[in-house]
Amino acid sequence: MRIVIEFYRTRDADDAHAVIGRETVEVDDLDSAVGAARLLVQSLNMPQDPDSMTITDADGKIHYCGIIDTEAVNEGRP
Repeated sequence: MRIVIEFYRTRDADDAHAVIGRETVEVDDLDSAVGAARLLVQSLNMPQDPDSMTITDADGKIHYCGIIDTEAVNEGRP
């Protein structure tokens, strides 16, 4: 299935969300989609480190929404 993964930064003061990265990928299931998102968060060249993400299908239905562990994001980076 074709999914869209969006990465966000969230502002604590008013919970505003800014999209800092978006990728469309082809996956077999939701577990594969979450795995792809975890790889992308470490490999994409985004202007900031994301703190949350959503995974939607081609119709815009949200299949996953979650907070990204910043320690895991920075684990593979110099």
